[in-house]
Amino acid sequence: MNVAQEYLRVVKDRFMDMKKTAEKAMEQLSDDQLFHTFNEETNSVAVIVKHMSGNMISRWTNFFHSDGEKPNRNRDDEFINEFTTRDEVLICWEKGWHTFLTTLNTISESDLLRTVTIRHEPHSVIEAIERQMYHYSYHIGQIVYIAKQLTSTEWKTLTIPRKKG
Repeated sequence: MNVAQEYLRVVKDRFMDMKKTAEKAMEQLSDDQLFHTFNEETNSVAVIVKHMSGNMISRWTNFFHSDGEKPNRNRDDEFINEFTTRDEVLICWEKGWHTFLTTLNTISESDLLRTVTIRHEPHSVIEAIERQMYHYSYHIGQIVYIAKQLTSTEWKTLTIPRKKG
């Protein structure tokens, strides 16, 4: 195995870990909690899902041949909740992840130093992947934090539990 192969293996594993972490957090939320906002300036978990999915679809559709910020994307609309059910949220979530992971799984070692464009700026494929690693982990951290706040003492830890006693 070489560095490029190892890099691709590791990032694929980390993205899957992120996806599973967010899903385990969302499973702990009631339907009402999925749509809860703490105030006018905060996003619900459902809205974060909508934004992440919109980003994934824009960035990873036609990845090598068009700008990652597609002209049909309306980023501001991603922050307006239009969902009414958990199923709608989860369908949106899966659509984004499917688009992203399908493209990620087609990237080969020889692609890593190719140039792609995001918001009219050139990025190496490695840089584009790392940009998304940062962005998605940021929002998944928000999902987990919101879920933990809303479930309070009912929260089931997603990582190593604190030592008791």
